[in-house]
Amino acid sequence: MADGAAGAGRARRGGPLVSRPVRLGPKSVAALVLVGLVGVIAFGWPLLADSTAGLAHSKDAPWLFAALLPLLVAVVVATISDAGMDAKAVAMLGVLAAVGAALRPLGAGTAGLEPMFFLMVLSGRVLGPGFGFVLGSVTIFASALLTGGVGPWMPFQMLAMGWFTMGAGLLPGWRRLRGAGETVLLALYGAVAAFCYGTAMNLQGWTYLGGLSTGVSFVPGDPVHENLVRFLAYCLATSIGWDLGRAVLTVVLTLTVGPTLLKALRRATRRAAFEAPVAFENAPKEPTGP
Repeated sequence: MADGAAGAGRARRGGPLVSRPVRLGPKSVAALVLVGLVGVIAFGWPLLADSTAGLAHSKDAPWLFAALLPLLVAVVVATISDAGMDAKAVAMLGVLAAVGAALRPLGAGTAGLEPMFFLMVLSGRVLGPGFGFVLGSVTIFASALLTGGVGPWMPFQMLAMGWFTMGAGLLPGWRRLRGAGETVLLALYGAVAAFCYGTAMNLQGWTYLGGLSTGVSFVPGDPVHENLVRFLAYCLATSIGWDLGRAVLTVVLTLTVGPTLLKALRRATRRAAFEAPVAFENAPKEPTGP
């Protein structure tokens, strides 16, 4: 009874029994910053290139993929080193990536309806930004192998989905915000991030698409601000409906299924005892004789 009361007290005080995201240590932060810099350069370098540069991302995609895989491993190793994660955490990563990969074909290709996005939001929220980044990237990789969607766009999708899931882990209030308030926060994030994901992937393909009208075409060597205006027009003309479908489905699933799934994910992390500190109690001393 005393042990149970002590455990309940620790849970109320936010002790080891409270589900918490996998924390980011200095090594994890450094690895994620490095991945972020590589990603920003990979997505944005055509905007700074002149008219004589080769702009097809199909040429740099293999190099990006070759750089991304060891960087993902570095994030995992750094997170394990900083947070003390064990095989149970890696197993959960594999399970969630498999579920996300299975969800993706259910809606892909139909008005942007992709149910995997809401799972990534909830998983990133519960498991933290570092874990979330790796989960998002691995899920895209697994789903591409499952659906045959391997192409020059895949490493860019891995980066964009990694950022999407990581952002959910960076949202505030992980300790105190629960219930309807948390669900609404995640739904709003999912809606905004769904548009951001689509915008990032538009940028990946826009710079080498030909045959577009001059009002929405990329013009190599033009000032960045002028190309960005054309890019905005391109997004509004070609993908706003697709991104809207993704955002609406993410919001609906988060508001309806989200509370139940959040509880299940948090229960799983408590049972896996991520970052549970080991405490040793001093044994009572034996009474000494006179």
